[in-house]
Amino acid sequence: MRLRSIILVAGLVSGLSVSAHAQMNHGQMNHGQMDHGAMHASPASELPGEPGQGAFAAISEIVAMLAADPETDWSKVDIDALRSHLVDMANLVTKTSVETRDILGGIEIIMDKAGPDEGAALRMVPAHAPVLAGETGWTSEVSDAGDHLVWRVVSDADEAKIRALGFFGLMAIGDHHRAHHLSIATGKPMH
Repeated sequence: MRLRSIILVAGLVSGLSVSAHAQMNHGQMNHGQMDHGAMHASPASELPGEPGQGAFAAISEIVAMLAADPETDWSKVDIDALRSHLVDMANLVTKTSVETRDILGGIEIIMDKAGPDEGAALRMVPAHAPVLAGETGWTSEVSDAGDHLVWRVVSDADEAKIRALGFFGLMAIGDHHRAHHLSIATGKPMH
């Protein structure tokens, strides 16, 4: 029981790095032997707020929302599509490499379409570019240059901000992601 308490307390620590997590000895904890019934019987205030992994937490939250909504049309729910998008988000942040060039008013981002890990960017950037333009008022345009995709983001007033944000910051702008995830899970158009 003491090990379980230590693990629960460790889960409460925000910002636990992947490398620190990988160093923990998971051999001492057998998930199959955990008493989930006892854990669910505990008051919610005694449980960690994070279910352990970001994509799992997003899926868990949306499944709970759908289950609580009597209007949910389960024939249209597609949690696998949401999971695929969350994998794309993880790959975008951890595996995508881009070339960024300063241009007048902002930046130009070049993505190799043939790169082994560029699929996430190729799916997400063309969808995100017009959303970014709508939320910021910046010019945000994607063009196909044969073996490359080129994304140009410029503004008369926010050149320094655009350059500071770079590719990953620009992809994270906006508070539309959570609504977008709910739309994917419920089978609605992605953008």
